[in-house]
Amino acid sequence: MSSNPVAETVASLLPRAKAELTELVAFRSVADFEQFPKSESEAAASWVADALRAEGFVDVALLDTPDGTQSVYGYLPGPEGAKTVLLYAHYDVQPPLDETGWDTPPFELTERDGRWYGRGAADCKGGVIMHLLALRALKANGGVPVNVKVIVEGSEEQGTGGLERYAEQHPDLLTADTIVIGDAGNFRVGLPTVTTILRGMTLVRVSVDTLAGNLHSGQFGGAAPDALAALIRVLDSLRAEDGSTTVDGLDASATWNGLEYTEEQFRADAKVLEGVELTGSGSVADRLWARPAVTVMGIDCPPVVGATPSVQAAARALISLRVPPGVDATEATKLLTAHIEAHTPWGARVTVEQIGQGQPFRADPTSPAYRAMAEAMAVAYPGETMQYAGQGGSIPLCNTLAGLYPQAEILLIGLSEPEAQIHAVNESVSPEELERLSVAEALFLRNYSS
Repeated sequence: MSSNPVAETVASLLPRAKAELTELVAFRSVADFEQFPKSESEAAASWVADALRAEGFVDVALLDTPDGTQSVYGYLPGPEGAKTVLLYAHYDVQPPLDETGWDTPPFELTERDGRWYGRGAADCKGGVIMHLLALRALKANGGVPVNVKVIVEGSEEQGTGGLERYAEQHPDLLTADTIVIGDAGNFRVGLPTVTTILRGMTLVRVSVDTLAGNLHSGQFGGAAPDALAALIRVLDSLRAEDGSTTVDGLDASATWNGLEYTEEQFRADAKVLEGVELTGSGSVADRLWARPAVTVMGIDCPPVVGATPSVQAAARALISLRVPPGVDATEATKLLTAHIEAHTPWGARVTVEQIGQGQPFRADPTSPAYRAMAEAMAVAYPGETMQYAGQGGSIPLCNTLAGLYPQAEILLIGLSEPEAQIHAVNESVSPEELERLSVAEALFLRNYSS
């Protein structure tokens, strides 16, 4: 990175950033309070609030959102008449999955092979630290030239919509000229990228019931309707032979016209096993960013260990459907529900319960804020040009903010590049990316203020 005072300051602050990320990762802040104590999330929220106060933020508040979680808000006033920028991140994290699958404990930040490992290191506790680094670098080099609002969400990973509903109920709170969402990522390490589209998401729980109770498979199997077998049939109907998502009435033919993603690179990033085919048709970018994608996230059925010779009376599954821009998530939910009901065999009783939903998002990359970010990225990543990419994941707040503040420009950057393995075991963050993106954000705020 070419020498400049902002970059030098960020580099000097990295040891402090690592220590702070270590503290933040240690909170088991999964916003599923059936699995993890609510006190862990509340402690993480308090940590963020204290960090904002220490940086001179005023009006710092723990917002009790309608889904029972807390988001953290703070305001840092800038010069009179300055523009206002809203910085977003979230402190809640995905469950660690099988903790025995981690090479090091998921809630202990551990340095290994030049990366920092821990749940939330990239998604998105690292985003909180990125915002703090950028602001500290500006304060040390002439001051922060804009008004800054920070909002750090407590339930983004659950998709329960608490902050979206709170923002709708308090529409003046998050008003800004530009919004920087620190929850996306570069296309690859070292390639500066802004995300211009996000797929939306609907999450449903499917329950299938066929019998009053389990039956002996030797005595009744063959004629008794098996709820688990029925559920398997339903789930299989959501995929074509090549693995493409097939929800009746939902278009799956759109194409992506931006940055391309080679199959070779995708296989490496996704760590696809040798000989295993990719699913779907069209380019990888089409499949990830322009088309719907269904995922079976979990099934309630007897585990193999301890299973008995029984015909199952009931079975459940949790299904996620990602929907691209141009598709309304509410309409997609209706189509998914109708598909499940139509493809449930043998007259089995089926119920579909919506758990969460977020609309897709498309940004305007021709706006002044994008030009300011491109200039900042060119300094933070010498020799590289800022790229535009899509992201298959969802950030439901984006559409809420776009609807509430149509005049605001929205940029998505972040630390979740492919090597970060967010949502998987051994999630990690590249300290070099944290450094460069913090520099880029600081320079962006300076560029945008002029």
